Amino acid sequence: MPAKSKAQQKAAGAALSAKRGDTKKSELKGASKGMYESMSKSELEEMAETKRKNLPNKKKG
Repeated sequence: MPAKSKAQQKAAGAALSAKRGDTKKSELKGASKGMYESMSKSELEEMAETKRKNLPNKKKG
């Protein structure tokens, strides 16, 4: 499932970094913390690799 906004893509990247062990889980905040706990590594990879070019900054609604 591709990211729907730049903020979502960024949060997925932060959660993925923690899943890989590159950053500490305790450093995660907000959406990235929830994504870390509820999504698999492959789901996070798919969301984090979404191209940012045509994405809005934040998802509307």
